[in-house]
Amino acid sequence: MSEAATTRRPARLAILLSGRGSNMLALAREVRAGVLQGLAEVAVVFSNIPEAPGLAAAAELGFATASIDSRGRKRSEFDAEVVAKLQEFQPDYIVLAGYMRILSPTFIRAFAGRILNIHPADTHQHQGLHAYEWAWENRLPETKITVHLVDEGLDTGPVLAQAPVDLRGAQSLADVERRGLAVEHRFYADTLARLIRGELHPQTPASTATALPQ
Repeated sequence: MSEAATTRRPARLAILLSGRGSNMLALAREVRAGVLQGLAEVAVVFSNIPEAPGLAAAAELGFATASIDSRGRKRSEFDAEVVAKLQEFQPDYIVLAGYMRILSPTFIRAFAGRILNIHPADTHQHQGLHAYEWAWENRLPETKITVHLVDEGLDTGPVLAQAPVDLRGAQSLADVERRGLAVEHRFYADTLARLIRGELHPQTPASTATALPQ
């Protein structure tokens, strides 16, 4: 390993959430004692819902937190305010972890090529909300967790990696969600670590993306 690689500072993450923050907590564990240790640090955990449980959980872990209430706000004006707030923390990557907002061009252009999202489906087959419901209602034997960069479309950004979720024998939507989240919580950090190390590139097609190592 080169001296530059060993002395490179950790990538600064701004993790955005709107709810309980289960993916944020999984990423935090990997930052402190997992695949992201030494590679990344949590610069801030942000929410558009000031009372989001994930914010309280992040504060308990000692992370900086910030929030701006999005309710009743125009999207572009709200996002401009969020961009200004996040820039105070000098993030290298914006990591969406259950952030229930469609980002405006104002936001996306401010952090172009540095916004990651995790989507609980193959983005070429299903975009938007309710992906686990879609898999359950269609009785899919398998779905895929997709980590992708965010562009100005809805779940249309370049795929970085995908991991399969075996749904055979699933008895309920809750079972589908449980299986999917178990993969999400490992795979997001693994993919982010590979991106930081320079092993993944935005043009990686879904057909050649690799699954989570066993």
